[in-house]
Amino acid sequence: MNSAEKLTPERIMQFAWGYAPTLIIEAALRTGVFDRLDRGPRTLTQMAAETGASTRGLSALLNALVGLKLLARLDEGYALTAESAAFLVSSKPDYRGLFFQHHREQLLPQWEQLTEAVRSGKPAAQTNRQSDGPEYFARFVESLFPVSFAAAQALGRHLGIPEASAPVSVLDIGAGSGVWGIALAKQSPHVRIRAVDWPQVLEVTRRVAAQHGVAERLTAVAGDYCEADFGRDHHVAVLGHILHSEGPERNRQLLAKTFHALAPGGTLAIQEFVPDEDRCGPPQPLIFAVNMLVNTEAGTTYTFAEMSAWLCEAGFLNPRLLDVPGPSPLVLADKPATRLNSPA
Repeated sequence: MNSAEKLTPERIMQFAWGYAPTLIIEAALRTGVFDRLDRGPRTLTQMAAETGASTRGLSALLNALVGLKLLARLDEGYALTAESAAFLVSSKPDYRGLFFQHHREQLLPQWEQLTEAVRSGKPAAQTNRQSDGPEYFARFVESLFPVSFAAAQALGRHLGIPEASAPVSVLDIGAGSGVWGIALAKQSPHVRIRAVDWPQVLEVTRRVAAQHGVAERLTAVAGDYCEADFGRDHHVAVLGHILHSEGPERNRQLLAKTFHALAPGGTLAIQEFVPDEDRCGPPQPLIFAVNMLVNTEAGTTYTFAEMSAWLCEAGFLNPRLLDVPGPSPLVLADKPATRLNSPA
């Protein structure tokens, strides 16, 4: 900081209201604000009549959304911006509204117990275990489909899936919404998907696959990652936001199991929030590590060097980063195309 600049608490005080945009957007979604304005501008009186909400409450909410540049105020009333029209209208393909519901209903209650989690090192709840995990994830995984779809498409193009002329087997571990396998299956009729997750979550996977017309090419395998049958000779395996839920030892086991499930020359793709090696940034992976503190027994976010070491230990070659749309790159690694000779 320039010595002539006066130190102020402005930046710190802004953090105190960090929760406000999330809750404002979520309230607007629940009230139907964005869906109604998608039909055209509305006055405050019209919005109150259509939503049944109070004019006092709507006035505060709508004006706050104008301040957040998610609504505009025109002569004829309030209107959507290009951003809110694309991502906050429930009928749009890139709708992100369910993600805000997930934050308010499932994440914020756990974060309220952050101080105790810091003191004890124990989570508020173990969302990645059989006792609580299936119901927890089944409630929100579908909201993650648009978050990862563009990245999954980019992966498919990188691997040449659209040009495939022979069968391609994709192993989607912790499939959730099924976005990774579904995106690749939509790029080529040669793709077959083996989706592994808990039974309740796989109900969501099947439903989303049916919506995208690829259900007949999906095989669902229920079970915990370390116990479920991954099958063999897959050409692509994906771990989409899975490693951060686990500690190092379980991740090593999972990567070793995935290695054996791949065909020679197969590729593993890992989607994760990746902090810098010195863990000084970017903010999102570091904040997400705190989210893992309050939600898992041993989870955190891992650097590229940490994941690369595990991959090499499991037998993978050429760990590397692939830039894709989204908050972080993918980590890719390959199974050797031929069995390595044993030392003489």
